[in-house]
Amino acid sequence: MCNMKFGKLGKIDGVDFTMPATPTTTAKILTNLASNNTQPLVYSGCTGWSMKEWQGSFYPQNAKSQDFLRHYARQFNTIELNSTYYRIPDKKTVERWFDQTGSGFKFAPKIPQIISHSDDLSLKETYIESFAEAIIGLGDRLGTSFLQLSPSFSPRHLRILEQFLKRFPVEIPLSVEIRNENWFVEKDMTNLQELLTAYGAGTVLSDVAGRRDVLHMFLSNGTAMVRFVGNELHPTDYSRLDAWVLRLKEWFEMGLRELYFFHHQDNNLLAPEMTIYFNKKLNESLGTTLNIPIKHSNTQLSLF
Repeated sequence: MCNMKFGKLGKIDGVDFTMPATPTTTAKILTNLASNNTQPLVYSGCTGWSMKEWQGSFYPQNAKSQDFLRHYARQFNTIELNSTYYRIPDKKTVERWFDQTGSGFKFAPKIPQIISHSDDLSLKETYIESFAEAIIGLGDRLGTSFLQLSPSFSPRHLRILEQFLKRFPVEIPLSVEIRNENWFVEKDMTNLQELLTAYGAGTVLSDVAGRRDVLHMFLSNGTAMVRFVGNELHPTDYSRLDAWVLRLKEWFEMGLRELYFFHHQDNNLLAPEMTIYFNKKLNESLGTTLNIPIKHSNTQLSLF
């Protein structure tokens, strides 16, 4: 489970949640992809499955903890896999994750902090290879992995990021999340965008109340990864998701090919509620066929 505190505010009164405009560079990248007629891929889910609180609602009342992932995968088609941030999984763990999910389900594994938060992204070590070897075992369940750079990793470290991208296996999809405030200058963002595009990597967009700059809207390939941080079903959660549906409709019409949208709520408890709302809205607007998670009564769950 991920309890995302970055950019979280106790009070959100006065926060301007207006969605930034799409940069011209993003529009050009998407337009260049528009000739591809493949059906867009849309994945929407939460940030953890180990939720005893979901027993009797999104999981059967009598569900065993070892089966939580299996039940999760029946309701959602992706997971932001944060456990890999703390440790590189062993082969048996990855095999179990694969076996408990079906075709069409995607994991989005977070690159371990031993890599992402080291000064040189562990270029002198073999952690990159160890991580890649582990998650490649997810096979067709592997979605985009993501590298969350530390707050101290700034534009002056761009060459280190380039060396990392050169070394990271091309067969593993990758998106990059930035947090250092110095990135959010047009020149530096453009440099980053160009570098990621050159290596086929995407960007992560974080929509959180206390750091509106990280909602930068710069895409570098045909994949968008969005980490949406709600405020416990505050009315603005819904209006912000409505704005996202409109923006995504524009992007898919431009040429966006793939979306990963992860719903963060305090302690993950309310994330399914937001997923239901978002999936319904997206289906209505885009004609997608996202599964709508079902909140069962205890009686219904006995038959699940």
